[in-house]
Amino acid sequence: MTEHTSELSADHATTPRNPEVDAHENRRQVLYWRLLARLFDHEEQATLESASLAVVEDIGLPSALLDPQASVDSIVQRHPELAAEFDGLMAPEPDDDGGHDRAAEVRRAALVSKVLLNVFSAGSGTVTAGQLARWQSDAGWLERALGCKPGELRGGRAGGGSRGSAAGPGVSPTGTGGRGTTPDLSRLIPAIGPELGAIEADLVKRMHLREVLADPGLAAQLTPSMSLIEQLLRDKNNLSGVALANAKALIRRFVDEVAEVLRTQVEKATVGALDRSVPPKRVFRNLDLDRTIWKNLTNWSPEEERLYVDRLYYRHTARKTTPQRLIVVVDQSGSMVDSMVNCTILASIFAGLPKVDVHLIAYDTQALDLTPWVHDPFETLLRTNLGGGTDGTVAMALAQPKIAEPRNTVVVWISDFYEWRTEPLFESMAAIHRSGAKFIPVGSVTSSGRGSVNPWFRERFKDLGTPVLSGHIRKLVHELKTFLA
Repeated sequence: MTEHTSELSADHATTPRNPEVDAHENRRQVLYWRLLARLFDHEEQATLESASLAVVEDIGLPSALLDPQASVDSIVQRHPELAAEFDGLMAPEPDDDGGHDRAAEVRRAALVSKVLLNVFSAGSGTVTAGQLARWQSDAGWLERALGCKPGELRGGRAGGGSRGSAAGPGVSPTGTGGRGTTPDLSRLIPAIGPELGAIEADLVKRMHLREVLADPGLAAQLTPSMSLIEQLLRDKNNLSGVALANAKALIRRFVDEVAEVLRTQVEKATVGALDRSVPPKRVFRNLDLDRTIWKNLTNWSPEEERLYVDRLYYRHTARKTTPQRLIVVVDQSGSMVDSMVNCTILASIFAGLPKVDVHLIAYDTQALDLTPWVHDPFETLLRTNLGGGTDGTVAMALAQPKIAEPRNTVVVWISDFYEWRTEPLFESMAAIHRSGAKFIPVGSVTSSGRGSVNPWFRERFKDLGTPVLSGHIRKLVHELKTFLA
């Protein structure tokens, strides 16, 4: 410690001090010290509060930024020019060399402090519907500040902006931080997405959800999220009347929003190779003009400068497709709720593609064949019973008889693979792989990619040549599109 101190002292002794730089640095530190004090001690520190107020007013920002009760939405509504500053505020820059404007860094510290304090100082005690809605909105602004879309990091629908967002004129309510793609947040330690999801889940648990759902006015304040949908699915059997109707409306709204996002990832699935055994339709839109000219060049008349066409050529449009069977098996125990929701919706989207026969099985200690409802993810989710233990052998008993033509079958098994009977389950999975069917073990199908997998299964799947697929749902979409092409 003494050695480092002497080095710092030597540096300061030889480096000319810039009073203006020091002033900006002191201001920035005041704002961040206030943030830390607020996060770890609910008692107000008068000195830090007054110093922070002086800094905020001096740099021309509204004093409401220091009001813990003021949401980011309310501030942006009164000061719409700040919306653009919040977007991408905390997004990592790949070419960041640290050469920032010191005054701009002080302004950035004030805005960052506001977003972080509103999201991570969630308080304690009972939560109202309005408080949950405000937190969800503020969490959406944090996701925007990180260069993402509201809801994207919490495992919910990406791009579903909070209702009533006061982004101001000319600013998209969904926000992208000024970027066309999701930024690389791998440098964040710990990963912030799961932490946001955990805070939201805690707020939902602290809310008297049944009473809120029974009041149409309060229920209208709720914004569907993965944490809220999980709680609704767990409690659906205890709801009735208006409360049940409001719960179903929230679930359907969430399903529709997630389906819209996933559908864009699936819609360009390949539809098969050209089938040249089927004669092309002789209609104008199928006319192959280039080939027609090329094949009739021998009929060119130099004297008349005219090409005589004695045969027309048409493009083949019929495609050769083999019916493919997709069997999706999902662990519906408590730890896999987000995968259950995402995969139910994904299965319904693939079920809408031509020549794809989709089957859906959910299991914990019992298995349920949800295939009759696979086209309607809303109805499917209402038939699930989240929670309980895990016994994949009961699901395997339903899945194996569905494999009629192994070469045209893909089995997607989504679980953390913490199973009761490990050896017999793995042997039956290996048998599916050896039969010629494509077996895809999936550890997580979430927006954040978070999820742990039983190491025993992970190693054996790797040795089998079918490594566990974990991460963003786009990875599974890519694997399925490749097989179904």
